[in-house]
Amino acid sequence: MKNEQIIQLVAEACDDKRAEDIVALDMNEVSLVADYFLICHGSNERQVQAIARAIKDTMDENNISVTRIEGLEQARWVLVDIGDIVCHIFHKDERHYYNLERLWGDAAPVALHVSQEG
Repeated sequence: MKNEQIIQLVAEACDDKRAEDIVALDMNEVSLVADYFLICHGSNERQVQAIARAIKDTMDENNISVTRIEGLEQARWVLVDIGDIVCHIFHKDERHYYNLERLWGDAAPVALHVSQEG
Protein backbone atom coordinates (compact mmCIF):
# COMPACT_ATOMS: atom_id res chain seq x y z
CA MET A 1 0.00 0.00 0.00
CA LYS A 2 1.31 3.47 -0.87
CA ASN A 3 2.00 6.08 1.81
CA GLU A 4 -0.73 8.32 0.36
CA GLN A 5 -3.27 5.54 0.93
CA ILE A 6 -1.96 4.80 4.42
CA ILE A 7 -2.18 8.44 5.51
CA GLN A 8 -5.79 8.50 4.33
CA LEU A 9 -6.54 5.36 6.38
CA VAL A 10 -4.92 6.98 9.40
CA ALA A 11 -6.93 10.18 8.91
CA GLU A 12 -10.16 8.18 8.69
CA ALA A 13 -9.29 6.29 11.88
CA CYS A 14 -8.70 9.62 13.63
CA ASP A 15 -11.93 11.05 12.26
CA ASP A 16 -13.88 7.98 13.45
CA LYS A 17 -12.79 8.82 17.01
CA ARG A 18 -13.73 12.49 16.52
CA ALA A 19 -10.18 13.80 16.42
CA GLU A 20 -10.10 17.52 15.82
CA ASP A 21 -8.20 19.58 13.25
CA ILE A 22 -6.65 16.64 11.38
CA VAL A 23 -3.70 17.87 9.30
CA ALA A 24 -1.27 15.93 7.13
CA LEU A 25 2.06 17.37 6.02
CA ASP A 26 4.33 16.14 3.25
CA MET A 27 7.74 16.11 4.95
CA ASN A 28 9.76 14.82 1.97
CA GLU A 29 11.36 18.18 1.17
CA VAL A 30 11.87 19.42 4.73
CA SER A 31 12.87 16.51 6.98
CA LEU A 32 14.60 13.16 7.00
CA VAL A 33 12.54 12.02 10.01
CA ALA A 34 9.51 10.87 8.00
CA ASP A 35 7.82 11.26 4.63
CA TYR A 36 4.57 12.40 6.24
CA PHE A 37 3.32 13.78 9.53
CA LEU A 38 -0.29 13.50 10.57
CA ILE A 39 -1.28 15.84 13.38
CA CYS A 40 -4.55 15.96 15.29
CA HIS A 41 -5.86 16.45 18.81
CA GLY A 42 -8.43 15.20 21.27
CA SER A 43 -10.12 17.15 24.01
CA ASN A 44 -9.12 14.82 26.87
CA GLU A 45 -6.71 12.00 27.69
CA ARG A 46 -9.22 9.21 27.06
CA GLN A 47 -10.00 10.54 23.60
CA VAL A 48 -6.29 10.87 22.77
CA GLN A 49 -5.77 7.24 23.80
CA ALA A 50 -8.80 6.12 21.76
CA ILE A 51 -7.46 7.90 18.66
CA ALA A 52 -4.04 6.25 19.02
CA ARG A 53 -5.60 2.82 19.53
CA ALA A 54 -7.85 3.34 16.49
CA ILE A 55 -4.77 4.07 14.37
CA LYS A 56 -3.06 0.92 15.67
CA ASP A 57 -6.17 -1.21 15.06
CA THR A 58 -6.61 0.16 11.53
CA MET A 59 -3.00 -0.56 10.70
CA ASP A 60 -3.31 -4.10 12.11
CA GLU A 61 -6.46 -4.69 10.01
CA ASN A 62 -4.51 -3.67 6.89
CA ASN A 63 -1.35 -5.65 7.75
CA ILE A 64 0.69 -2.48 8.17
CA SER A 65 3.15 -2.59 11.04
CA VAL A 66 3.32 0.11 13.67
CA THR A 67 6.95 0.50 14.70
CA ARG A 68 6.15 1.99 18.10
CA ILE A 69 3.71 4.02 20.13
CA GLU A 70 5.02 6.49 22.71
CA GLY A 71 3.21 8.58 25.30
CA LEU A 72 0.03 6.51 25.43
CA GLU A 73 -0.08 6.29 29.21
CA GLN A 74 0.09 10.05 29.84
CA ALA A 75 -1.92 10.80 26.68
CA ARG A 76 -0.74 14.39 26.37
CA TRP A 77 1.28 13.83 23.16
CA VAL A 78 1.10 10.36 21.65
CA LEU A 79 3.42 9.48 18.82
CA VAL A 80 2.48 6.59 16.54
CA ASP A 81 5.37 5.59 14.28
CA ILE A 82 4.30 3.82 11.09
CA GLY A 83 7.70 3.96 9.43
CA ASP A 84 7.45 6.65 6.74
CA ILE A 85 4.45 8.19 8.51
CA VAL A 86 4.55 9.63 12.01
CA CYS A 87 1.27 10.48 13.71
CA HIS A 88 1.15 13.09 16.44
CA ILE A 89 -1.97 12.92 18.59
CA PHE A 90 -2.07 15.75 21.05
CA HIS A 91 -4.17 16.74 23.99
CA LYS A 92 -5.72 20.04 22.90
CA ASP A 93 -3.58 22.13 25.30
CA GLU A 94 -0.30 20.58 24.15
CA ARG A 95 -1.10 20.97 20.48
CA HIS A 96 -1.32 24.72 20.76
CA TYR A 97 1.84 24.84 22.87
CA TYR A 98 4.04 22.78 20.51
CA ASN A 99 2.41 24.07 17.29
CA LEU A 100 4.09 21.57 14.94
CA GLU A 101 2.27 23.05 11.94
CA ARG A 102 4.15 26.31 12.42
CA LEU A 103 7.43 24.58 13.28
CA TRP A 104 7.21 22.62 10.01
CA GLY A 105 5.60 25.49 8.09
CA ASP A 106 7.63 24.75 4.96
CA ALA A 107 6.00 21.33 4.59
CA ALA A 108 3.25 21.09 1.98
CA PRO A 109 -0.21 20.19 3.28
CA VAL A 110 -1.75 16.93 2.06
CA ALA A 111 -5.43 16.86 1.10
CA LEU A 112 -7.42 14.51 3.33
CA HIS A 113 -10.92 13.18 2.82
CA VAL A 114 -12.49 13.36 6.27
CA SER A 115 -15.50 15.19 7.70
CA GLN A 116 -13.50 17.76 9.75
CA GLU A 117 -16.47 18.75 11.89
CA GLY A 118 -14.17 19.47 14.84
